[in-house]
Amino acid sequence: MNIIVLAGGYSNERDVSLSSGGSICKALRERGHNAYLLDAFLGLPTAPDNLEEVFTLPGGGLEIASCIQVTEPDLEALKASRPGDSASYLGPNVLELCRMADITFMALHGGFGENGKIQATFDTLGIRYTGPNSLGCALSMNKGVTKEIFQMQGVPTPVGLHVPHSQKDLPLSDLGFSLPVVVKPCSGGSSLGVHIVHTDEEYREAMRQSFLKEDEVVIEPFINGREYACGIFDGKALPLVEIVPSDGFFDYAHKYQQGGASEICPATSVDAKTTAMIQEAGEKAYKALRLDVYARADFIVDKETEEFYCLEVNSLPGMTSASLLPKAAKAAGYEYGEFCELIIQKSLEARYQ
Repeated sequence: MNIIVLAGGYSNERDVSLSSGGSICKALRERGHNAYLLDAFLGLPTAPDNLEEVFTLPGGGLEIASCIQVTEPDLEALKASRPGDSASYLGPNVLELCRMADITFMALHGGFGENGKIQATFDTLGIRYTGPNSLGCALSMNKGVTKEIFQMQGVPTPVGLHVPHSQKDLPLSDLGFSLPVVVKPCSGGSSLGVHIVHTDEEYREAMRQSFLKEDEVVIEPFINGREYACGIFDGKALPLVEIVPSDGFFDYAHKYQQGGASEICPATSVDAKTTAMIQEAGEKAYKALRLDVYARADFIVDKETEEFYCLEVNSLPGMTSASLLPKAAKAAGYEYGEFCELIIQKSLEARYQ
């Protein structure tokens, strides 16, 4: 197959995305596909006269695959590096190459790539793509909407409140919460912008920083617990992955830097009954958010009460060979390259047959 692996983009998670895309592209090429790694934002400004030759170019565009840095990428510098003054999210030749491909493998994370807008664009243009549909992406990207849906559908989730910018200066007590709490962006992923606050001063600073990036944030009570990832593939839960950060919580640095966390799959710290209940809740969350093909639900189990809660669902989770979802797939018997091909197969079955 001729496949565009679409990664990067204009998102705080572009490094993670490029790493995912590089792994996917390499695996698909090793399995005989004509795969090419393309940055959604920078595009391919210098291309062959015959664009179809891109699919057989040596290297498959893998030179843009990058290591994940400790800090967030500088998006303003990225924007300045692109020639011209186009306001388009998509760079030169992106739509043309995605149209030519048999399918576009979505390796985007965060922002425009995961909020359903690019999926809706591709639906309108008749471009085939992998992963969840536009509605599922849009619903799961907004943590406030996600929480409301979970509450209506009976998915266990922490009590929480989404706070608009107009209420950013209200004392925590006026919002019905007491310290400690978690303050996090309503959208976004990779734990970017998540603050665990224990004092009023920390709370005010967390709100200030959060509203620099978004017009709405989510506040939840802090739960001291063990974290688990529940991958969902084709509607069925995969084995749980337990996440044990080396210190603190599973933030951006712990997720992507060597030694930042231990990831145990299948998880051994929960019994078979609790495991099955978390997996059932993961499948229920996936269904409630109208997702299809694959996703990853993140859970926390309270160390004191042993109650579990679904924190969020990622519609396009990390896809390096060492990421949580591929680890869970491997525990279920799927090797990485095989799993990438199965994602393509299930995506085609879900929407294009």
